[in-house]
Amino acid sequence: MDTVYITGHRNPDTDSIVSAMAYAALKNALGQRQYQAARLGQISDETHTVLERFGFQPPRLISNVRTQVRDLDYDTPPTLSAAATISRAWQTMQADRISVLPVANEDGTLYGMLSAGDVANYDMRSVRNPMVSSMPVYNLLSVIEGEILNAGGELRDEVSGEVVIALPTCRENLLFSNPNSIVVCGDQPDMIRRALEIGVSCIIVCQAEVPQELLNVETETCLMSTPYDPYQAVRLIWHALPISHICKSADLVSFHLDDYIDDVRNTVLESRFRAYPILDENEKVVGTLSRFHLLRPRRKQVILMDHNEKAQSVVGLDQAEILEIVDHHRLADIQTNNPIYVRNEPVGSTTTIVAGMYQEKGLMPTAKMAGLMAAAIVSDTVMFKSPTCTQRDINVANRMARIANLSLEELGKAIFSSTCGDDKSAETILKTDYKEFHIAGHDLAVGQVTCMDSERLLERKAEFLQVMNRIRKEQSLDTVILMITDVLLDGTQLLFTGDEETIQQAFNIKGDHGNCAFLPKILSRKKQVIPMLSALWG
Repeated sequence: MDTVYITGHRNPDTDSIVSAMAYAALKNALGQRQYQAARLGQISDETHTVLERFGFQPPRLISNVRTQVRDLDYDTPPTLSAAATISRAWQTMQADRISVLPVANEDGTLYGMLSAGDVANYDMRSVRNPMVSSMPVYNLLSVIEGEILNAGGELRDEVSGEVVIALPTCRENLLFSNPNSIVVCGDQPDMIRRALEIGVSCIIVCQAEVPQELLNVETETCLMSTPYDPYQAVRLIWHALPISHICKSADLVSFHLDDYIDDVRNTVLESRFRAYPILDENEKVVGTLSRFHLLRPRRKQVILMDHNEKAQSVVGLDQAEILEIVDHHRLADIQTNNPIYVRNEPVGSTTTIVAGMYQEKGLMPTAKMAGLMAAAIVSDTVMFKSPTCTQRDINVANRMARIANLSLEELGKAIFSSTCGDDKSAETILKTDYKEFHIAGHDLAVGQVTCMDSERLLERKAEFLQVMNRIRKEQSLDTVILMITDVLLDGTQLLFTGDEETIQQAFNIKGDHGNCAFLPKILSRKKQVIPMLSALWG
């Protein structure tokens, strides 16, 4: 069963992380075990404090959801050893109705690729070339279902020579006289005796018994029997060679499970192989890929939490299948190929919505999960002071606090006191909760930090503005804003670069502001900052 990733937005805040974790826990508790919470970036100090307080590890970090080779319904044919016989390979192809087989070394790593065309070409060549070299005796015995008859034959590991059929004619017309021969005959004691006298490499007796006197001859010739007739035996001899003699082992094109389909497709278009071996992280063969596998790849499945805007979502979203969206922001630009479940409610925290889903399903979260959810609601509503906060957020937070047996006031102090240590760079602080917006032809980015001591952060004002200007130029943004939201002051220190005139007009900033102004009662990016700018930009 494929994993479904539940992910919040880039530069995740506490609500984004916790809502994904809580929703994955709910899905799994209902018996749907393939759901996994994921994050798209590093967690903030605040989120780290919250997770550590309730004994949780951060969700898995993923960089993209682009389609990979592991997402394809690739073939998994048998992988034969390079020492296996051509006969075994052909039988496998016929039994499994496949035309290409991967060939592996003893440790499972790739040796080469064998196709039905390789076998056919070898068969045609063998008609004109009766020579066989270094054929393992065990291989030959296996293919012809043979048995060694003499003691001398047991001493040989390999046989070589020209394959000759001893015809039932007079002794003078025998077709073999070279010791370097592999003689195939029937119930012909004279032929066997002559071959022993010459000292040929191997004698294969077809559908006949060998007189005891010939078996007792001291010789290094390998004497063996087979239930096949001479014609069948001769054809099978060439199929006793190891497939390493005829398979392609040079200039192979292979792919790994983690390779992206975009890259694979380009490589396939530039080559002409029927199939391509697929290797795992240990370079071992796990399957084969053909062109038709690329036509309808199986997409990764995702659920989006706390966002519905492509610019804030995971890289490669256009290659994934979106199953659900759970959010509390404005509707943006996410598009889907199929109808999906969307739950978007005007509350202060996405975690509040998830908590409601627990209630709807008749499931109570564990005390640890309830504490985590309470912390996310407190964080996203700025201790219930944000204008986005609703009575429902307050009620849900109080209910989670009762389940977790904790104080929301004490929890809030712990959360907002953990934000932004002096050891953090200005860029790290700026991108703690950082989102980009595209409104009416204007591109802007807004970072927000919530704390209980904004004065300490304002001491680094020049450093923040320098970083903001650099980011604005590098990313071709019109405006970059940093909201330093102070819970105790019940307002926001607003730092801004770029379209200063619009910022001044939107928030009624006058005088020599120095790219910084305190905005009382301004706590919400979503409900107080973005709407004001959107109104001015039309």
